[in-house]
Amino acid sequence: MRTLDDLLADGVAGRRVLVRSDLNVPLSKDEPPVVTDDGRIRASLPVLTALLDAGARVLVTAHLGRPKGAPEEKYSLRPVADRLAQLLGRPVKFALDTVGESARLMADDLADGELLLLENVRFNAGETSKDDADRAEFARALATLTDGEGEDAPQGAYVDDAFGAVHRKHASVYDIATMLPAFCGNLVRDELVVLRRLTEEPARPYVVVLGGSKVSDKLAVIQSLLPKVDKLLVGGGMCFTFLAAQGYEVGKSLLEADQIETCRQLLADSGDKILLPSDIVVADAFAADANIQTVDAGQIPADTLGLDIGPKSVATFAAALTDAQTVFWNGPMGVFELAPFAAGTKGVAEAVSAAPGLTVVGGGDSAAAVRALGLDETAFGHISTGGGASLEFLEGKALPGVEVLA
Repeated sequence: MRTLDDLLADGVAGRRVLVRSDLNVPLSKDEPPVVTDDGRIRASLPVLTALLDAGARVLVTAHLGRPKGAPEEKYSLRPVADRLAQLLGRPVKFALDTVGESARLMADDLADGELLLLENVRFNAGETSKDDADRAEFARALATLTDGEGEDAPQGAYVDDAFGAVHRKHASVYDIATMLPAFCGNLVRDELVVLRRLTEEPARPYVVVLGGSKVSDKLAVIQSLLPKVDKLLVGGGMCFTFLAAQGYEVGKSLLEADQIETCRQLLADSGDKILLPSDIVVADAFAADANIQTVDAGQIPADTLGLDIGPKSVATFAAALTDAQTVFWNGPMGVFELAPFAAGTKGVAEAVSAAPGLTVVGGGDSAAAVRALGLDETAFGHISTGGGASLEFLEGKALPGVEVLA
C-alpha cells in the first residue's frame, strides 16, 4: 500500500491531487448553519496541510449527510468550507458542484498550494450507485478534474484520507482509486494500525465497552469480539434487550424483541464475560425535565423508560477497566445529549481514559460524546473518525476502500 509519504517523495508541486476526506460533521439549525463539532475536519488537516505546503493543487471531495443523489441545500458543504478555512489558516475555494462547470473552471484555476473543496459528492447519484458502470462513469468525471492543461502537465493523484467511508464501495472511495495513482492518507493508515492492535494479539486484560441503541447494530461485532475479550461491558439502549433476556421488566425502554433469544444465548455461552448494568436511570418521558429516578436493573417500573446507566453501574464498569491493557469503546451509555442522562457516558468515558493500556474510542457517537462532554481528547490513546468502518473492521469484514489501495 502506497502512502502519502510515497506521494510526497515523488513530488507534488504543480500536480492536482484529489483527496477524499471525511467532513461529515453536524451543522446547527441557524441561518446560515455553522459546524457544531469540527472533530473530523481537524482530523483531516495534517494530510491537507502536508500537500499544500509541498505545492500541490488540492481538490477535496467529501460527503455530508444522506442526500438522495441530488442537491439539497441543507446538505451543502459550504459551512464546512468556512470552518476548514479557519482551521487551515488559509483560503478555501468552494465549487458549487462536484464535477460540473463550477468544479472544472475552479480546478483549472487552482495555483500551487491552493485548495478547492467540491460540493457534496452525494449530490451525484453515481457516487453511491449499486451499478458498477454508473459509479465508474462518475469516478471518471472526478478523475478528469486532476488533468492538467497541456500534454506535459504532471499526472494527477488520489489520496484516500476518509477512514469513515472506507467500508463503502462508493465512486469517490473505491472506483476512483482504480483510475488514478492512489495513496493511503495518514489518517487511514493510523486507524488501521490501531485497529489491528485490537485484533492481533491484544495486550490483556482486553475490555470492550459497547453502548448505543440496538443490539442488532452491534451483534456482528459482539459475536466476533467475545472469543477475544476478557470482559464485554454493555450499556446504552442495547442493554435493555439483554436485561429482558434475563427475564427483567424493562418498561417502555428501547427493546428489540426479536433479539431477546439471541441475547439469551450470548449470556448462556459467554455470561462470565458479559457485564450488564446493575442500576438504571429511568424517566416517565424522553425529556430533560421528566420525572427521574434511579432504580435497580431488575426493578424498572412498567410506565418508565431507561435513559442512562446508574452510578453503581458506572462504578462497576470503572472497576473492570482499572487494569485494562487494551480497551475499545463504541457507543454511549445513555442519552448523553440531555444533561440528566449524561452521567453514565461521562463516568465510563473517564474510566476508559484512565485505563493504563491502549484506549480506543470507536468514533461516531462515542467520539462526539467525548467532545460534547468536555473531556480531554488527549487522554485517550486513539479516537477513531469512523464508527461504522471501525466496527466492520473488528467484525472481520473487508473494507473496499482499503482493499483497493493494497
